Amino acid sequence: MSFEVIAKNLPYLLEGLKVTVQLAAISILLSFFLGLFLGMARLSKNRLVRIPALLYIEIVRGTPLIMVIFWVFFLIPILVGRPIQPFNSAVAAFTLFTSAYIAEIVRAGIKSIPGGQVEAALASGLNYWQTMRYIILPQAITKMIPPLVGQFISLFKDTSLAYIIGVLELTRRATIVNNREFKSFEIFTFVALIYFIICYAMSRYAKFLEKKRQKKIIPEPEIMAGDLQI
Repeated sequence: MSFEVIAKNLPYLLEGLKVTVQLAAISILLSFFLGLFLGMARLSKNRLVRIPALLYIEIVRGTPLIMVIFWVFFLIPILVGRPIQPFNSAVAAFTLFTSAYIAEIVRAGIKSIPGGQVEAALASGLNYWQTMRYIILPQAITKMIPPLVGQFISLFKDTSLAYIIGVLELTRRATIVNNREFKSFEIFTFVALIYFIICYAMSRYAKFLEKKRQKKIIPEPEIMAGDLQI
């Protein structure tokens, strides 16, 4: 075994890593805000808001990610009448897919907050969205951090599926190098190590962030925020 093949192709592989990080970062950011909106809509009393959000979440969660990638890559160009770059298609697919899972994390986080705080916010004149923004979400985010980071780590690893539509991310570039060098063990061990280091760093940072944001909340188990229709 020789890892000289890694040194020789390192710049090429690092360019793939750059694409992977960009793909993951943009998808994480967009899916978080879309999932946040969907999660709050899922708890809304208004059926015109709640039912479409529920349908979207259930349909996407019941569909394999690879199918979502194919749908976006082949369907969007038909709808807009022009071709879409593979990178943009991958971002759209990962965003649509991950936001459905984040919506359920948000819903669970909101339901874990004592309902007395919602009642107090409503009594003070705040509406639904203001209550969520200023009262509920700042506390719920702390409880959401572990599952959110788990979902983001999963998304980072799932970016390797972008190779099927031609995105030259890390895994695809590693495959190209392997087809030329025939050093599968060395190349894919290096790629796996990169994925592990980044995912482990995300996990450790999440634990630090969770401890930093942790606040003591007086429990009110009889009424939870998610049980109140606003």
